[in-house]
Amino acid sequence: MPVELRHVRCFLSVARHLHFARAAEELGIAPPALTKQIQEAERLLGVRLFHRTKRSVALTAAGEAYLGEAVSALDHLARGAERAALAERGELGRIVIGYVGSAVYSGVLQATVRGFRARYPQVEIGIEEIVMRDAGALLIEGRIDIAYVRPPVPQPEGVETRTVHRDAFIVALPADSPLAASEAIAPAQLRDQSFVVPEQESGTLEVARRGRFTANIVARPGTLAAVLAHVSLGGDVAIVPRSLARCVTVPDVEYREIAGKAVPSEVAMAYRRFERAPAVRAYLDFAASQA
Repeated sequence: MPVELRHVRCFLSVARHLHFARAAEELGIAPPALTKQIQEAERLLGVRLFHRTKRSVALTAAGEAYLGEAVSALDHLARGAERAALAERGELGRIVIGYVGSAVYSGVLQATVRGFRARYPQVEIGIEEIVMRDAGALLIEGRIDIAYVRPPVPQPEGVETRTVHRDAFIVALPADSPLAASEAIAPAQLRDQSFVVPEQESGTLEVARRGRFTANIVARPGTLAAVLAHVSLGGDVAIVPRSLARCVTVPDVEYREIAGKAVPSEVAMAYRRFERAPAVRAYLDFAASQA
């Protein structure tokens, strides 16, 4: 039988007091029971831990050597218990957050992650850009824990979304376009334009519906940065989130409002419906409190 935690605690108490009666009182056991624990520990270790006489108790050389390791072992166990409690409360762990580029432009991702890190400094957060159509599969496979996306997106069984930022779509167009002379552009004015479409095409399709035309989509480069690069080369327009205009300036690209009722855009947080990880649940609760 190996030395058990009870043996270590009894040894440390006697080593601290160098007195069996006082150590027994501290431990809340009878002195004979304490003597039995120490004798059992010595038998299991195969060494004598204390020199004992009727008047004194002193550590042996073996006891001195064992003392430091025993203290470290108990400290390590105490830290382990503390970390387990932190993890159970969601204050320790790791979260992987996936995001589409436009979520960064809105600022909601940064604000939530910064606030969460300040409240839960021992939770490690990994960040990675994802392709929006892959978000659901990445969540189900456990490769990410949370995804910041722009709805609508494919939503497999077991995945839910929650809106965390509301925005509106605007037009990005070449600076030399005749349409740039207008402060706001009516959907019908875009009838003859060619469109570059980002990952989220809903804004483009809604503008075309309101203008009663079918959008002439000439490119789907993916990220908003790539979309703006296309627009800057001239000839094409794009329907992009308004938040983009507040933080991204590209030569030869102008932004204009869409006339009439705003074309809504959102950033949503996607997550597993039955999330078990306490740290992830803590993040979801924190994000909800910031909404």
